[in-house]
Amino acid sequence: VGFIGLGNMGGPMAANLVHKGHSVVGYDVNPEAMERLRDIGGDIAPSPAEVASKCDRIITMLPNSQHVKSCFSGDHGILETVKPGTLLLDSSTIDPGVSKDVSTIASKKGATYMDAPVSGGVNAAKGGTLTFMVGGPDQEFEAARILLSCMGKNIVYCGGVGNGQSVKICNNMLLAITMIGTAETMNLGIRLGLDPKLLAGIINSSSGRCWASDTYNPVPGVFEHVPSSNNYEGGFGTALMTKDLGLAQDAATESLTPTPFGSLAHQIYRIMSNSDYAGKDFSSVFQFLQENKT
Repeated sequence: VGFIGLGNMGGPMAANLVHKGHSVVGYDVNPEAMERLRDIGGDIAPSPAEVASKCDRIITMLPNSQHVKSCFSGDHGILETVKPGTLLLDSSTIDPGVSKDVSTIASKKGATYMDAPVSGGVNAAKGGTLTFMVGGPDQEFEAARILLSCMGKNIVYCGGVGNGQSVKICNNMLLAITMIGTAETMNLGIRLGLDPKLLAGIINSSSGRCWASDTYNPVPGVFEHVPSSNNYEGGFGTALMTKDLGLAQDAATESLTPTPFGSLAHQIYRIMSNSDYAGKDFSSVFQFLQENKT
């Protein structure tokens, strides 16, 4: 199995494939990421094209649409050397239109491209409990499901190519909105003198409960092993959330869909991305609100 993109999400996903007994050939622009894969028993390649020449199943996990296009169609890209019959699973979160374009080119090479973006965050990537939203030919879904099950517990078929991406950008828009709402609520409670663990505990057994509050709380110290308790390091970066919200807004514009909260969330994360928060986990919106009293 080839794996391209060995970052915060891709690295643990590839590790789970190794731990489940697969031979994995990896590539990343960061040499240290490739070394981590080799340290646990994987192999590495000097380019996406080299990965494609050695593998008939390839998973990609990349930051944005441009990276995906370059990885597949650029110099030394996957489609230079892809073998007929290869299954290509892209777990990046990108424009659904790009997924459709790459699928068309891949089919001319005799390969099958499916979009398979993920939800669950870094902890789920490490634990192998991700949710995959898969778009592509239904006759290929079972083959995709078997492989993706090594990295996730919920593998959901969403229809044709691009549908997985559409589900993902809708999900992430809601995630951003609820994270901002959780951060606002926790910040208000703390300023009213409430203990954050007490407040979180009550919210999480009441009607305000959501994933941002009960699994990925943005307040340092409420939960261990989440980015907020690690100086907002690791996890899902603010810049990536900003990108996903931009995709959602583009889709809203195309479909003439009103998304006032999604638009506001995008504006907030754009402001954060133009400051010191760009490289921090997106839950750092709590810290951003704390520091911006107005």
